[in-house]
Order: sequence, then structure tokens, then C-alpha cells
Amino acid sequence: MISFIVPVFNVRPYLRQCLDSILADESVPIELIAIDDRSTDGSADILAEYAARDPRVVLLTMERNSGQGPARNRGLTKATGDYVWFVDSDDWLAEGIVAAVAARIAHLDPDVVVVDHVRAHWDGTVDRSVNQFAGAPEVFALREWPRAIEILHTPWNKIIRRSLLLATGFEFKTGWYEDVPFTYRVLLAADKITLLDRVGVNYRQRRIGAATRTVGEGHFAIFPNWSEVFDTFDDSRPGADKLRGLLFRRMIWHFLIVRGNDDRLPDELRSRFFEEMTAQYHRYLPPGGYPVPGGLDGIKHRLVAGGRERTFQTLRFGFRRAQDAKATGAVAKRAGRRGRRLARLGRAAALRAYYHAELRRPRDPQLALFAAYWYRGYACNPAAIYEKAKELEPGVRGVWVVRRDKVGTLPPGVPYVVAGTRAYFQALARATYLVNNVNWPNYVVKREGSTHVMTHHGTPLKVMGLDQRDYPGGVQDADFAGQMRRADRWDYSITANAFTTQMWERAYPCRYRTLETGYPRNDRLALATPDEVARVRASLGIAPSQRVVLYAATHREHLPGYHPPFDPERVRAAAGTDAVLLMRSHYFHDRRGASADPVDLPGVRDVSGHPSVEDLYLAADVLVTDYSSVMFDYAVLDRPIVIYAPDWEAYRMIRGVYFDVVAEPPGAVAQTLDDLYEVLSSGAFENDAATKARAEFRRRFATLDDGHAAQRVVDTVFRG
Repeated sequence: MISFIVPVFNVRPYLRQCLDSILADESVPIELIAIDDRSTDGSADILAEYAARDPRVVLLTMERNSGQGPARNRGLTKATGDYVWFVDSDDWLAEGIVAAVAARIAHLDPDVVVVDHVRAHWDGTVDRSVNQFAGAPEVFALREWPRAIEILHTPWNKIIRRSLLLATGFEFKTGWYEDVPFTYRVLLAADKITLLDRVGVNYRQRRIGAATRTVGEGHFAIFPNWSEVFDTFDDSRPGADKLRGLLFRRMIWHFLIVRGNDDRLPDELRSRFFEEMTAQYHRYLPPGGYPVPGGLDGIKHRLVAGGRERTFQTLRFGFRRAQDAKATGAVAKRAGRRGRRLARLGRAAALRAYYHAELRRPRDPQLALFAAYWYRGYACNPAAIYEKAKELEPGVRGVWVVRRDKVGTLPPGVPYVVAGTRAYFQALARATYLVNNVNWPNYVVKREGSTHVMTHHGTPLKVMGLDQRDYPGGVQDADFAGQMRRADRWDYSITANAFTTQMWERAYPCRYRTLETGYPRNDRLALATPDEVARVRASLGIAPSQRVVLYAATHREHLPGYHPPFDPERVRAAAGTDAVLLMRSHYFHDRRGASADPVDLPGVRDVSGHPSVEDLYLAADVLVTDYSSVMFDYAVLDRPIVIYAPDWEAYRMIRGVYFDVVAEPPGAVAQTLDDLYEVLSSGAFENDAATKARAEFRRRFATLDDGHAAQRVVDTVFRG
């Protein structure tokens, strides 16, 4: 049996992928020991969920946050497997690797199995490791094939016989670079090592949050950890002199990697780090020397040996200057092309220049700029926040950005600027607060001291952001780096529930602060009274006794022009003889063509142009939808919902989804048109099963929608 030991601390966006990859193959006996290192982001809830449903999962909780090393030690004390595999909780295993490792163990009975890896970058690119497995014997000790020293020194690419690990007496320490002594003490102690030349681990290169990209003094931990390798080195072992020299060369290589990385050491620590490199060089230099690399690397080694930090820095600076000269030439060419394009743009170029001039003027500390749906009007979460800010913080001056053709849709008295005008660019440059439910255009500059609030416009069922890389058929914007640059401007990300928080943090791994407040636009639904519902229905000409069915389907980006099979007359009839069917969907028009006659069906209304979807929610007794986020909003009202999903399998395969809405629905499910007629005519949409499903859905997605979400946002963003 293999014991997987997985320390966990605040990795909620990645944790499920990690756990699923370990548990996927049930043919191999395993145990998964997950150690919660006192996570604060909800990771512990995910671990509890897995432990409750899978007996192979053992959940441990640290008494206090102690770091990855002590968590691994705790897990090892509980392991019962013949072999141990330490896996980092933000990485994930390759498909089939557990079975492949088990087969190799059964065949060779090794002390250590080493697997290969790929670096999985946040932008979707994947880098295969340099092939260091070629030419290795099937089984060897380190002295017999010392090239294994060059393989990446991490615990997660090694599966180790548990008795060997216990015999070494090794314990992980707190802090960084604890992987170094672990790797080399294990490899030196093993008599039988085998390399499985197959990708076993997807090594996630996180955009933010990785220790290797954290600037600070913590990187000095590399020195005591390498010291442990040499302080515990047994010179009496066969081949000790050769191994010591190769390990020494590897140590200097590692020091140089860290010293040369701007993402690890700030300028003020570089000299001290170099001094420590030199001290370690002389402290552990083998008496018989070591194989010094050639070329530029050899020069670096000699500079470290001589303590010549200034010469080292000059050499590094000269190399960078050469690289920069090449880059500058390329930038100049691009700038020339850009300048020619701007000249052709005429008025637009002048307005952009005006915008950049305004950026040099002081910000207006009271100006808040609001927008929604690419300037299409006054709506959604930004509108709810605007109203609440006007009430609670009247000193903030809210201004809306709208398209010229949407000015007439603004409520009376709402200040506005028209997108693309001089007034728009001035407001965009000088506003202190920018609130939007989509991203601002690429040209918008995030000013120091400004606050950008991304409210989003729905709880995600379909995959978004970086998660779309796995579903290229549904991708409209394949510039994922550009998506991340836009998300880098966010200061706050508003979410409706913990599920949404988790999905956004995974899809948009940037440095914003999440405000898990509920959706401000749903405050009205949470606080609606029977009198308000009656007024809305009366304004739509709906009698109190009539049953109202609202149909709202999502847009299928991967299938332009597609509409689900739907017969409005039969659906309305199935809902009752006096029922009213409200259809809010552009598919209603697409089906008939742009030049078709206006729809004229008894009891059926096209409400696609109605200015307030909240009015339609309040008027409706039943919602019929497919994969639209309207289901999450409507659930706030605790009224029946029907999922009509005729193309579910194709949609989830091509577009990608975050959960199975057919298996975990907010109510009754219909996957054919006949099923939909049956659900509506039989009343199955409000039976016990549908009611129970809706209650679970509300528990998962709607608990924060209590009518005060906008106030929570305003209190944090505008009132401090």
C-alpha cells in the first residue's frame, strides 16, 4: 500500500484537483493522509467532505499553523503503507501514474522510485523537465549512478519505502528548502533506486503565492539545509569522495540559482547572501576538490570561492545589458508600429493622449465611476452598490459610464458620462473608485491610491478565466495573459458565496481581496414584500391568480445562433390553462429571424427588453432555465426552479462547468422537451424531491443573500 501524505494550507482553488488525482485509481491500495495546517480559506471544509465520503482519506489537523515540514512529519507518524509519497496540495498527479508506480514496486521491490514531472504554468503552458533519466540502470545505488544527484531535489517526485525513511530518522524542519536534506539523505541511504521515466507530477507554477517567488530573507534557509547534507554525510560509505564532490557542485549551483533570481532576494540582501555563499564554499569544499563546471558557470564558481561579489554583479549586469539591448530594439520597432496606428486613429488617439495627460492630475478622492455590462446601462451589482453608497456615504459622488444609445435607460437624476467622450476619459483618469461587473478596457491605467471593485455578474456554473484553457471549444478570449493583467487591477472581488470565491481564486489568481458578501443586486429579492410582488405583477398586467413561468436560457458562445428546442405554446399550456410564460432570451427572436412578424401567442410574452430582470424574478412563480446564472439569483426567493438541459453532455464537454447541475440541481430536471412538459403539467417542479433539492442548493449558494450585501460592500470599500 502507498501512503500519500498531503500537507494543506490555504490552497482551496487547487485542492480538489490534487485530491481527485490521487484518489482516481481504485485498483491500487492507498491511504491519503491529509494534514490541515490550520487553513483559513475553507480548505479544511473540502478535506472534511472528502474524508466523509471516502474511507481512504484520513484527516489530521495541526494544533497550530506550523508549516509544511511539521505537517509532513505528523502525517508520517500515522502512515501505515509500505511506501510513502509526499504530495504538495497545489500540485496534481498525472493520470495512470499511481498504477505505474505500483507496478514498478511489485516488479523491483525498490527502496525509492523517482518519477518525472512537468511544470504547469498558470498561463496554460507546460514545460517538460530536462530528461535526466536517460541511461540510468534499472536499479542502482547512488554511488553506481551519481547522475541522479542532478534530478530535482523535492519530496514529491519520490516514492520511498517507509521503513527506510524511518531508519534515517529524518524529520522535516519548518521553513523553506527543507527538501534538500530530505532528498539527499534518502538517496544516500537507499540501496535500490529506480527511475520511472514517466511524468508523474504536474508541478504547478503559481502566478502568486509560491515560496520560490516570494521576496525576502526566508531564502537564507537554504544554507542550514545544505549544511545538514554535509554535516550528516558518511565519509566511510563506498564512493564517498566522488559523491561529496558532486553534492558540493550541486550546492553551489543551487546557491547561484537563488542569488540570481530577482523574485527571491531584494537588492539589500544580495551582498549578505553572497558572503554566506562564499563561507559555505570554504566550509564544505572537499579536501580533494570537486568537478568544477566549465564556461560561464565555472567563472561563477571561482568568483564565489574568491568572495568577489562586486565582480560577480558586474558580470551579471553586463549580461543583462546585452539582453536588454536586444529587447529595446524590439520595443522600438513595436513602438513605431503603434505610433503609426495611433496616427491613423485620429480623434481616438487625441482622446487617449488627453486621458494620459489627465492621469498626471490629482485624483478626485470623492469620485466613484460605475459601469455594467460593457456600458450597456444602469444594472446589476454596480447599481445596487451605487444606491447604497448614495444612502450611507453621500460624500461619494457617483457617476455612471453608458453608451450613447443607452442614456435614455438611466433612472432620472443619475449623473453620467458617455463612453468614449472627453468627459469619460477625464472621469476615468481621475476617479478614486472604479466599480464594474466586467473588466475595464485594456487601456485603463490602475492609478496608485485608486480602488477597483470587480463585482462580477453571476455565480459561475461554466468555467471562467484560466480554467477555460482545458475547454478551448468555448473560448472567446484566448489571451489568458491579458485576462490576468486586467484582473491584476482589481482591489476587491465581490462574491456571492464560498463556492464562487473558490472558483474565482482559481480562475483569476491575482492579488485582490475577496469580499464574500453575497450579491448586492439580490438585496432587493431578499427584502421583497408581498406588496412589492403584487405591484410588479400588476405593472406587467398579470392577475394574482395566474401562474407565471419565466424562461431564461444562457448564451452558448461555442454555438452562435443555437437555441434549445422549445415550444412556447406547449410549455405555457403545460403550466396551466391560465398560465403566463415570460421569455427572456434572444433565442426567442433568433428562431424567427430578424424580419419575422412580431410574436403573437396567447399567454406568451417576450420580455428580453424589460429593463429589470429583478421585476421578472419577483413576478414569476417558477423559473425554467438551463445553465444560466439566473438560477442562483432566483434561488434567493425560494421558489421552484426547473433545469431544462437538453444538451447537457455536449455543453459540459465543450464549454466546461464547475459542477454537475443535473446531479446537483436546484429543483426538478428535464432533459427532453417532453420531460419539461411532464414536469410542468404534473406539478413535479414543486414536489418533495424538488423542494429538498432546492433547499440544498440554497444552503450551498444563497446563505449570504440576506438583503445587506450592498451595505457590507459599501462599509468596506467606501467607509473603511
